[in-house]
Amino acid sequence: MIGTIYKCEICALESSAPIRWFVIHCSDAKLAVCKWTEEQAGKPHALHFCGEAHAQVYISRWFESFCGSAVMLGGK
Repeated sequence: MIGTIYKCEICALESSAPIRWFVIHCSDAKLAVCKWTEEQAGKPHALHFCGEAHAQVYISRWFESFCGSAVMLGGK
């Protein structure tokens, strides 16, 4: 049986047996970082990251887009 192949959202590394990977679930107002489990990784819209560094890249970009928006800065 062939397992699911997961791909890192940042570097596109693929793995069918992720070790030390992270899963992120997010929306416009909420971001949740989870340790890797098949259950979390298989949820709809789950984002997969090959390690802490790439999860941090995504989190930084998420904060930048949210905190830098015109609404947050009082712009029109």
